[in-house]
Amino acid sequence: MSSIKKVSSAQLKVGMYLHDLDCGWMDHPFLRSSFAITDEEQIEKIRQAGIHEAYIDTSRGLDVSDAPTAEEVRAGLEQEMQQLASATPPPPERIDVAAELGRARQIKDQASGLVRSVMKDVRLGKVVELEQVEPMVQTITESVLRNGGALLTLLRIKNKDDYTFLHSVSVGTLLIAFCRAVGLDATTTHQAGLGGLLHDTGKALVPDAVLNKPGRLTEEEFEIIKRHPGDGWKILTQTPGIGPIPLDITRHHHERMDGSGYPDKLPGAEISTLAKMAAIVDVYDAITADRCYHKGMAATDALRKLFEWSKFHFDPALVQSFMRCVGIYPVGTLVRMESGKLGVVIEQDPDNLLTPTVKIFFSLKSNGYVEPYLLNLARPLGHGGGDRIVTHEDPAKLKIDPLRFLATA
Repeated sequence: MSSIKKVSSAQLKVGMYLHDLDCGWMDHPFLRSSFAITDEEQIEKIRQAGIHEAYIDTSRGLDVSDAPTAEEVRAGLEQEMQQLASATPPPPERIDVAAELGRARQIKDQASGLVRSVMKDVRLGKVVELEQVEPMVQTITESVLRNGGALLTLLRIKNKDDYTFLHSVSVGTLLIAFCRAVGLDATTTHQAGLGGLLHDTGKALVPDAVLNKPGRLTEEEFEIIKRHPGDGWKILTQTPGIGPIPLDITRHHHERMDGSGYPDKLPGAEISTLAKMAAIVDVYDAITADRCYHKGMAATDALRKLFEWSKFHFDPALVQSFMRCVGIYPVGTLVRMESGKLGVVIEQDPDNLLTPTVKIFFSLKSNGYVEPYLLNLARPLGHGGGDRIVTHEDPAKLKIDPLRFLATA
């Protein structure tokens, strides 16, 4: 039986060994996520950070006999997610992902450059010029309308030098897709996308040594980072023509449903729907990104974590809507099939998120590439289907680039 178990923060005791604090690595004040609990002060700090549950290693410290194992927790979450995924359809897509990828690459580069320019201007004391940002929001929206999977797939790839800028583009794009998925009107969607692009404007005032530190932040450095929502809000209030939605998203994207967020520690009832949505996409993008000190989660694993954390930190209904928006296996995900084939997800099934269309290109049985072909998992054997996704795979570990096959019709 696994030695890793999940416990509530109320069950933590001196003598236990923390395996994982079960939150985003920017959401807790400790230098490490795993350590021995040696005093009550550590436990109190965990609770004050809004951490309600954590994983302990019973092979290295005290046990809780009736606590579920990590495998039991994972199995329960996946069962719930599969039930949800098969129940509600995602929004329809207009053109295939390969046709949109070329334009999406240009949009990614242009939007990243724009955010970089905005941050530079803010550091020089200049106001944000909305007339430069608004057209980019419209361009991103048009790409999402054509096929949101293309730009979102490309935005999961970030390098350390452009992370801050690409993260803002990702949050803006995800918010636009999310707003469309829940049926918000075009004006609200545009304002939310603007808020997503500008949500981290306050990070322009964070020293580079802290913002780009290749490792865990100290408590003092974390306090500096926590100023950015308020700083960004102050900067944007000086922007002519800025609306209430971008201001709200900028100030409140780190608020949490249980009141443990910052800067205002708002309880869930006082957080707007769009700020709750921004919090979800902000964390999703952050935990799926590779950083120099932390390897990002696969998108499927990140969705499971958001689902798990929605018990306290996020609006559960909105997390479920977000999962339906991007898919249990988002476009661009490398998946292993029951047949022993590998493929890349290219399109969601409008009726069941567990049966997307996959482009098969590799056989694990023969350990070689095969002539690529489409497999629509919603169809039965003999009609273009007849297989099942077993799990997702890490492209880097297998030394396979699924984008190469995503880009061809």
